[in-house]
Formats: sequence, C-alpha cells, structure tokens
Amino acid sequence: MPDVKSIRNVCLCGHGSAGKTTIADALLALTKTVASNPSVDDGTSICDFDPEEKAHKYTIEASCVHFDHGGKHFNLVDTPGYPDFIGQTIGVMSAVDTALIVINAQSGIEVNTRRVFKESEALGLGRMICVTKMDGDNIDFDGLISGIQEMWGSRCVLLNVPVGHGADFQGVVSTLKVPADTAGALVDPSTISEPLIESIIEVDEAVMEQYFEGNMPSDADLARLVVKAVKEGTLIPIVCCSGKTGAGLTELLAALGQCGLSPNDHLQTGRQGDKEVVIEPQADGPLVARVFKTRIDPFVQKLSFMRVYSGTMKRDQNLPCSTARKGVKMGQLLSVQGEETENIESAGPGDIVAVAKMDDLKTGSVLGEIALPDIAFPKPMVSLAVSPRTRGDETKLSGALSKIVEEDSTCTLDRDVQTKELVMTGMSELHLNIIQERLKRRDKLEVDTKEPRIAFRETIQSEADGSYRHKKQSGGRGQFGEVHIRMFPLPRDTNIDEYATKANFNSIKSSHYDESSNFLWVDSVVGGTIPSNFMPAVGKGFAERITAGVIAGYPVQDVCVEVHFGKYHDVDSSEAAFKTAAKQAFKQVFEKARPSLLEPVVQLEVTVPEANVGDVYSDMSGRGGRVSGSDSAGGNFTTVHCEVPLREVTTYSRTLSSMTGGMGSYTMEFSHYDVMPPNIQQDVISKAQLKDDEDE
Repeated sequence: MPDVKSIRNVCLCGHGSAGKTTIADALLALTKTVASNPSVDDGTSICDFDPEEKAHKYTIEASCVHFDHGGKHFNLVDTPGYPDFIGQTIGVMSAVDTALIVINAQSGIEVNTRRVFKESEALGLGRMICVTKMDGDNIDFDGLISGIQEMWGSRCVLLNVPVGHGADFQGVVSTLKVPADTAGALVDPSTISEPLIESIIEVDEAVMEQYFEGNMPSDADLARLVVKAVKEGTLIPIVCCSGKTGAGLTELLAALGQCGLSPNDHLQTGRQGDKEVVIEPQADGPLVARVFKTRIDPFVQKLSFMRVYSGTMKRDQNLPCSTARKGVKMGQLLSVQGEETENIESAGPGDIVAVAKMDDLKTGSVLGEIALPDIAFPKPMVSLAVSPRTRGDETKLSGALSKIVEEDSTCTLDRDVQTKELVMTGMSELHLNIIQERLKRRDKLEVDTKEPRIAFRETIQSEADGSYRHKKQSGGRGQFGEVHIRMFPLPRDTNIDEYATKANFNSIKSSHYDESSNFLWVDSVVGGTIPSNFMPAVGKGFAERITAGVIAGYPVQDVCVEVHFGKYHDVDSSEAAFKTAAKQAFKQVFEKARPSLLEPVVQLEVTVPEANVGDVYSDMSGRGGRVSGSDSAGGNFTTVHCEVPLREVTTYSRTLSSMTGGMGSYTMEFSHYDVMPPNIQQDVISKAQLKDDEDE
C-alpha cells in the first residue's frame, strides 16, 4: 500500500470534447504505465472501452486508472463531459480529493464546466483548472483567462503560461519559478508570479507579514502553503497543455503532485451513533469505505468500486454494511486499470479499488461502523414508457432494466398501476437513448418507446351529495345495498383531527384517512341503517374508486366523503353489494361536485447567458409558467427561477439548447399539483374517454 501522503485521488471533469479522456490516456503513456499510445479516435483508449463509448467517441461511464510518478501514486478517474451523465461525475466526486476541471481552449467555459465547478466546490474538493487543446486554432487565450477569472474570481491564477499556441504551441513556462528564457510566452510570467505567491501565502499570516517586509517565502513554505491554499479555495491553479502533442503534460503531473490534495488534506466527516466524527486516514483505524460506482459487464459480473477512507480492507473480512442486514463478507479485492482488473491482497486509506459479484453492495453502500452522508445524485425527470419489441420478452426486459438502474443512480424504473406501462426515467433524451443502445448490445433486447401518461390527478371544487342503490335479483339470493354520502373538497395540509371536529357531520363513529391521496372518509351513520360489519366493504369501494378515477382514469385526491345514511336487507345485503354501492355513489356524487384535473407543477431553475434572460421569460409565459425571480450565476450568466406545468417541459432541453446555442442548463424538480386550465383539461378527458371506448 502506498503512503497516504503520496496518494492523489483526482477526477477529470468538465464539458464534453474538452479532452479529458485524451489527457488520461496520454498520462498513462507518459508514465510508461501502458506500452502503447492509446487513442479515443482510433478506438484504443484505455478509459473509453465501452462499445457505446467507442461508437460515439465520447465518455459515458466514469473509468478508473492509476499510475506512479515522481514519488506519488495517482488514482485518476475520467468522467463524462455531457450533463446527461452528470450522475457518474457526482458519484466519482464523492470518492476523490481533487477535481481537475478541464476546459477546451477553443470553446472556453461551457455548460458542464460550470456544473462540475459548482459540484466540486460544494463537496470541498481541491480544484485545479487545466486548459487543453492549446495546439488548436482560433484561441483567444487572454479572453479565456479573463472569462475564467470573471466567472470564479481572481483566485484562479496561472501556474504556468503557454509558449505559443495552435501549431506553434511548444510547451509551458512556470509562473512560480520564472526561468531566464521566457521567449514566446503568451503572457509575461513575471507579471503573474507576484499575485500567485500572494495567493499562496494568504493562508499564513506570519509568512505573509515577512513577505511584505521584503522576505521571500522559502521553497518549503511555498510547497506547504500551496496545498493549504488549494484546500481552502483561496487558490485555484491554472495549467495549460495539449493531450494530443503531449506538450505541458509533464508540468501537469508536477502540478497535480504539488497542488493536489492527499487524503490527509481532505478529511471526511461521518456519524457514529449520535456523534459526528472526523475520519482520520489511518491504516490501523476503524474500517470506513463507500461504494461510489457500480458496473455490470456483458458477462454479468457486477463490479462495485469503492474508496477506502480509514482502516485496512482485506478479502474474506466480515464488515457491517449500510445496505445489508447482517453485514457482508468481502470478496476478492481488485485493482482497476480501465476495463482490466488485477487481484490485490489489501486496500488502505486513500485507495480506490473494486470488488466483484457482491449483491449486497449498491452505489452509496457504506462499509464499517461510521455512517457517511448520502451521495446527492440529481433526480431524473425525463421519462419514456418502454415495452419489448418481441412478445414474451417482458420478464427479460424488466431484468435488464433493473441492471441498468443498479449501475446508474440517475435512472429509475416504475410500473404505472393505472396504465400498466413500464416507465424508465433518466436525465435527458440522450441519456435514455444510450440506455436503449445498451439494452440492444448487452442484453440483445430491442424496445419500443413512447411518452408515458403524465401523472395527472382528479379532485373536486365544490360540495355535493347523493346516493346509490345497488339492487339485483337473478334467482335465489339477490344483492342489495344502499349508500348515501356527502362529498367535500379537502385542502392539502389540513389538520385532519381539527377538520373532523369542525365539519358539520351527523356524528362521527369512525374516520379513515389515506395520507398519500389526502382522502378522508367518515362513518356518521346512526340507527344502524348500514350495519357496522358492512362498513369495511364501503371503504373498499371508495379505495377502488379513488385508485381508478372517475372522469379520466387518474387517481383521486384531496376529497372527504361522509357516509351518513343507507339501507340494507336482512337476506340480500352482502359486502360485495355495499362495495358496489359505495363505488357507484362515489362516482355519481363526484361528477356533481365540479370535478377537475390536477397536474404536476415543477420548479425549474434555468441558467442562461444574460442576453437570453428575456427569451426565458417570454418562453415561460408561453408555456403557462410563472417566473418567481432571478439571480446572478456569475460570469455574465443568470439563473431564472420558474414554476411551470410538467407537460410543458418534458422536452425542454431541445428548446433551451436552441435558444442559447447550447450555453443554457436547467434543473427540475416536482413542486406541487395545481388545477389544469379548462381547455387542456377537456382535451385530456376527451382522449381518456376515447381510449376507454376503444378498449371496450
């Protein structure tokens, strides 16, 4: 096991096509970890080994590699660049200490650049910026650095500057130790050296005082304080390179070794019982580890990737596990190099390893007695109803999608009880398309998809009352049951006890409340007009009706029903008769109580260039949305806060991309249900009735 102080756990993150994978492959070649020169373009990349990645030539899954250089052991994790796969990046960020944010020198700061910076900052990671593709054309280097500093502040300082660019890019010159020959440098490094040193020593008052008295800090002081400055976020070093030509990569490795945080510098906190504890990365400490990624290969070998924070993990060790009742027995530990694995004997603090074929381990599982905070994956919101193209493959499809959900924490799978549709939900259309490709390649399953029914709800707007008599005589014992009810709107967040007390019920013998649908029914029957042994059947009738809906086949919510009278027959009355009477009484009274449809409303946060803010306001107005305000997102970007019906934004990513030239991004989460506009409501009801007629 390497010494903890020498370990550098680094994730490569940023926007798509910034060159992250090319850098990872080039560093493996530079350190002679691999003998070849792997390449994304020719399909030999060590990191992009998945068939979908090779076909599309971009990263879809995070991949782990490792190498040694300059006395340091590097665990490098390459992450996807498109926001559609941000869940992979967030999982990885929970397991590393430093984020290397990669920016394409030609494209500048893009959507996912801002996202990964924000996520890494929230997790307290050390951050460095790597400007890549300096060998490209049409580079405005001064404008790029100004944009970075405008977005994230003057703490972003060049650790080296490029010598030439485009075809003339030759390498980089240090700004911390400026050499005598700086010919060709795009920026005079001597003008940056002073502010860089000041950014470093800012974290130590004693050294800073001596500096302003004319005493330059020693190399040892700078080496010690640069890590502290990166840790505290007062310094974000910028380095430049070309992954394609290799220029600047040696200096990048040196910078990661010099400025990157070790596990000792980035301590995790957890909870042991009711007590918050700091987890020290000690080999003889209590074992604490967490699974941050799950992968299932074509041979159905499940790999659980984990980071060890404390203690020493060994094969056959019995450990408590947050996702297993009786703990788990560890299997063979594996060192991972892209898609290749190698057996290892043990893993210590700071190590990133994998273990195979352990069903009890899930992404987020914590091993040991100390609980770690949950990994905060974003909630997927874009759904497709999916069915197998070949009849009889329903069970096979369900199993294949369950594997997808296990390895992708931003994909969910649900069975809609009303529509019987199997619905998969992901981050975007692209995300769902890649899942379909994986099903076809890995599981030999082709599927048909369609937009699922949005989860509308039914409710009422006024009070009503009525009754229904169920009477049937067909020889022998008949069926008889009569139920009289009153129906009331039941606002959300109502105190049920107070409501039942204040309501004008005859009397209350019993009440029954379903919190999930906010449905209350009250038995106020007096005089035994409905014998008490039939009341459970009445409740079952109501339950079936609120599940099946009345006007359009959607579940009912926010309703109170009082059963206040009824009739029965000594011979012909039965539970089945009263259940039917209750269902029909509910339906008839519901239809008299101004029924309406409710639709889900989502909270949308849209981040766009300031020039597009007016476009967002106008677009939201056209979608029936409401803008509640906006605030600055930095760097000439603004975040607009909106509430809008979900039906209007199921494919919003297309519109936003077109509106902003790909510079916009958004997050979406459920807010509440609201009454649907009458014209839209009528259209939904008509379509539901038409479907019912076709089914009959």
